[in-house]
Formats: sequence, structure tokens, C-alpha cells
Amino acid sequence: MTNPSGFNDVKQVEMSVLSAEHMVGQATRTMDEEQLEAATNALNDAKAQLNKAMAHQTGVDEAFFEMSHELIAKADHQLKEAKK
Repeated sequence: MTNPSGFNDVKQVEMSVLSAEHMVGQATRTMDEEQLEAATNALNDAKAQLNKAMAHQTGVDEAFFEMSHELIAKADHQLKEAKK
């Protein structure tokens, strides 16, 4: 399924996860409140994109979804630890 940005769901998930990982890494290095909030939002967006893609999957490699889920979980854990 292609969304309005022109990317299919899988590519959108990939881009969202990579963006969230980058933002979480930057935010946890600086510990800036605004960056931590932006990273939280990016991570939530990546989770939503992954859930949407999984709901509409058609012949997609299951390993891709597992890897994406693991990357999101690691970034989520990193962000939660930084906020303590």
C-alpha cells in the first residue's frame, strides 16, 4: 500500500524507525528536554507506522517486522532510561 508521501508501508516503517533511532540517540546524548520530547514523539510515530504496516502486510518478510520491533524496543528502553 502506498501512502500520500509516495512511500509504501514498509519503506515508511524503515524511515520512521531510522529517524526515531537517530533522534533518541541525539536526545539521550544531550539530555535536552525538547529533544527528549521530540524523540518520544518520533518513537511513537514509528510504533504507529509499524502497527499500521503489520495490519496491512501482504507477503512482507516477517523478519523485517521483527527487526523493526526490536529496534523500536531498544530505542524505547534507551529513552526511558534517559528520562529516569
